[in-house]
Amino acid sequence: MFTLPPLPYEPDALQPVVSAETLGFHHGKHHKAYVDTLNKLLADEGATPVSLEAVIKSAPAGKLFNNAAQAWNHGFFWCSMTDEAVEPKGELKAAVDAYGGLDKLRDAFIETGVGQFGSGWVWLVWEKDRLDIISTHDAETPVTRTGITPLLVCDVWEHAYYLDHQNDRKGFLTAWFDRLADWDFAAEQLAAAKGQGEGYRYPKPA
Repeated sequence: MFTLPPLPYEPDALQPVVSAETLGFHHGKHHKAYVDTLNKLLADEGATPVSLEAVIKSAPAGKLFNNAAQAWNHGFFWCSMTDEAVEPKGELKAAVDAYGGLDKLRDAFIETGVGQFGSGWVWLVWEKDRLDIISTHDAETPVTRTGITPLLVCDVWEHAYYLDHQNDRKGFLTAWFDRLADWDFAAEQLAAAKGQGEGYRYPKPA
């Protein structure tokens, strides 16, 4: 069945924006619980899925979808962060410039994340040949949307930031965008959106 993918960096690599303690709970407990519950639900159904993306697209609203989508969203979230952040370059920089520049994109990303009521996610996506910023509620995911490719995501569920930032979601989002956003990963996703590569896929079931 599906596995919990390892973090692409050391647990303390993202401090002080995301502490090792937060990552320990978030990855080792929250994400793991979604994967474990997903595997149990699939086993109870006798299902042998070929990919997590296929499960998400075929699952009805409810427990199976929620756990599958949250497993995927979290896997994508880990890849959206880096301890060696660089600014956008190449085709991604051109897309950012077309949006209005990095400062405008930053402000819109933070504003959208702060404005997401309750639990959810804020995404930088490629849709209709341009960058856009969207938010999704609870387990909603761009995987179910045709013609949209996620480039980056930040988790705005409280467990993602409360130990480190308390109720200061804006402070968390600001620090996240400025210090952790992995623009190289976003560039790879943009290339995939343009037909140059496959893009992010959750690890296939064992």
